[in-house]
Amino acid sequence: MSDGIAWTGAHHRTPSSAVPGMLGGISLTLARGVERDEFLVNLGADLDELAARTPYRELRAPAGQPGQPSPHLNRAMYGTWDEWTYVLEDWGMATWATGYQGKVESMLPCEGQEIVCLTANRFSPPALIIHAPDACAYRADFGTDTGQGSALDAALSAAGAVVPSMPEASEAEVVAYFEEHGECLPELVFTAVGAYTSVAIDQDAVTAGDLPGVLIAPA
Repeated sequence: MSDGIAWTGAHHRTPSSAVPGMLGGISLTLARGVERDEFLVNLGADLDELAARTPYRELRAPAGQPGQPSPHLNRAMYGTWDEWTYVLEDWGMATWATGYQGKVESMLPCEGQEIVCLTANRFSPPALIIHAPDACAYRADFGTDTGQGSALDAALSAAGAVVPSMPEASEAEVVAYFEEHGECLPELVFTAVGAYTSVAIDQDAVTAGDLPGVLIAPA
């Protein structure tokens, strides 16, 4: 098993097309306080498909009806680690992030739940961190923290995933940070989230597409 989830950020700019599963450009959503299948149904997964537990590499989109286009569905891979459910997607965004920001009722954060979402935001950069420790959600670009002084913010700072800001830091310090850490910023962010949640996801299983997968309609 690969250690933690830092590898997910390390391959952030690596294409996934050469593997049957996922490798690069992965968006990750973590949720606790909600049962796994319930969370996936809230994202738009089909109950029968969930029951089948089809390996991601074997997922096939349904054919459209005669004279009608095939429905557009995004593929997702999922699993659990301790109390956390994790959902991985490499189509450019995280479904939960698009649904939450679009006010989709089933994806709004609830009391008693916690969600940490790292969305690649390929179509509207930069990549985002969204942290919903209860019914409120807080956003931060990669390179910043949520400003809430939370344990997640502390983990981001400890991992070096927070870019020095002006005027607190000099221009030279900001430039020096990007020269040293700019390329590996996604890895630092995923490292911090891994430290905060203690979640580990097997890189080999994800790359091979061995984990169960579902098809989800865009939010």
